[in-house]
Amino acid sequence: MTGMLLLVRLLLSVVLGLAGVTKLADPAGTRQSIRDFGVPRFLLAPLGWLLPLTELACAAALIFAASAWWGAAGTLALLLLFMAGITVSLVRGRRPDCHCFGQLHSSPVGWQTLVRNAVFCGMAGLIVFQGREKPAVSYIGWLESLTRLDAALLAFTVALAAVALFCLWSVFHLLSQNGRLLLRLEAVETKLGITTPAAPPVGLPVNSPAPRFSLRGLDSRSVTLDMLRKVSDDIVLIFTEPGCGSCEGLLSEVAHWQREHASRLTIAIVSRGDLEVNRAKAAQHNLRNVLLQDDRETYNAYHGAGTPSAVLVRGGRIATTVAAGADAIRTLLEEAVLPRPLLKGDPAPALEFPDLNGHAVNLGSLRDRRTLLLFWNPSCGFCQEMLDDLKAWERNPPRDAPQLLIVSTGLPEDNRAQGFRATVLLDENLQAVQLFGAEGTPAAVILDQDGRVASKVGVGAEEVLALARGARERVTVK
Repeated sequence: MTGMLLLVRLLLSVVLGLAGVTKLADPAGTRQSIRDFGVPRFLLAPLGWLLPLTELACAAALIFAASAWWGAAGTLALLLLFMAGITVSLVRGRRPDCHCFGQLHSSPVGWQTLVRNAVFCGMAGLIVFQGREKPAVSYIGWLESLTRLDAALLAFTVALAAVALFCLWSVFHLLSQNGRLLLRLEAVETKLGITTPAAPPVGLPVNSPAPRFSLRGLDSRSVTLDMLRKVSDDIVLIFTEPGCGSCEGLLSEVAHWQREHASRLTIAIVSRGDLEVNRAKAAQHNLRNVLLQDDRETYNAYHGAGTPSAVLVRGGRIATTVAAGADAIRTLLEEAVLPRPLLKGDPAPALEFPDLNGHAVNLGSLRDRRTLLLFWNPSCGFCQEMLDDLKAWERNPPRDAPQLLIVSTGLPEDNRAQGFRATVLLDENLQAVQLFGAEGTPAAVILDQDGRVASKVGVGAEEVLALARGARERVTVK
């Protein structure tokens, strides 16, 4: 039991220490993560420092016997606080990045995050359960109490673990090196014009006519593609199958999408099987537009890729490849409800964003001078790589250079730290990025003196700087 408690203390100390150090190394990301969990803005700066320092204090306290109980109690309190915040976010349907280990590892929270924290809570609770009055065993005292055989076994185990860690470290660096070599090979192939044939898309070719169909509804009446288009010109067909567990797990989400996006598109479920069974399933999940095929004739006509799978039909034509699986269908729905990206010649939307001082600026009011609209993110590594070149251009622009306007995410203080002279607008929900069709950051687009889109979106440092320097004819933009 003593050895297990010492191992638990060591493991918790390592986890907390790593979490604290990585958070301190990425203060901007830490503050953004805290903000994503709904913490008020005025608490972001102090909590951005207090949280990692508390983790480091608990990690240190767990090492020493005299303070181990207090370290475990603090760890337990921290973990319970984290679990409460994660639970509230999940209940509200939000999944912010946990930023648990800074830039080392960050992923959206989920129920697996709660399970992991619950395990750590159990470990901390085990130490707390021993009681504050019962003195904890020190690592040195425990080692001195071991017999020669136990000490030899421990030394062998530690050596074996060290060898295993070294092997893992070697494999990690080998894979990293292999990844760098692949990137260099891709760059060489691109420069030489060598292209790798892409895998054939799943489903019918995009922009081909959507196959017509006439299927039975749950009221036994025939429903055709043209009838669905009278309700909405955008139609998502989701192919399901009786007895498909993945399909069953998705139906509640489909019902939610049907209600939430009813004004934007029509979502129809194409299934098969017994009419009464499908009626019961539709009633259970409150589904609409459930259509039944005799066998798999409609699924085959659209070249379905297993179940569940889905395809977007827009204007009577195939608008996407087939999305196979629940995650791919979720992504398809997210893209289907986005507004159409602006095209060259379209006027800039009348969207208002606050600048770093809280003053609203309307993109639709940009007139009388060409504007370089730059999409930015202070925590984006690619943005930081081009920051010096961009600021040099800003200090000494060409005579006919466009004015610079930056649309950025992140906190005001993080954007101020970038040192731009130009106005910086904050777009927390990435509305402008979506409307202009920017695929990541950095990206940029030119607006003419009438406030209309005058170029395609340039993505990456090279294309952004080419737009800034007026060299659009020498670069291929997306």
